[in-house]
Amino acid sequence: MKNKFIQTAIICVVLFLSNCRSSDIEMDLPYCIKTKIVSILANEVNNLATQIWKWKVDDKTYYYITSNCCDQYNYLYNSNCEIVCAPDGGISGNGDGNCPSFTTEIQKTLVWEDPRD
Repeated sequence: MKNKFIQTAIICVVLFLSNCRSSDIEMDLPYCIKTKIVSILANEVNNLATQIWKWKVDDKTYYYITSNCCDQYNYLYNSNCEIVCAPDGGISGNGDGNCPSFTTEIQKTLVWEDPRD
């Protein structure tokens, strides 16, 4: 119970501070994506800096999060942080094959990158 309280307190403090610096975490990100950023920052630095990209396609917004190393899926999430698919990554590099067929061009914007070395 004590660990859960401490973890929640850390998340609240980081989210509060991150809202003060819009360059660190974009202000209009869904709460669940901000929580994923806090979780990434609470862990050790990955081999490859984690990136979060906003994808706008077919009048929907998705969030693409890179994995921490090679041969792992890079997941695409909806605005509720539900996994939609893995567009790429994995052993083949071609993802999980479960992504929807998008009908318009994907507009990709980098919204966050782990600043740690």
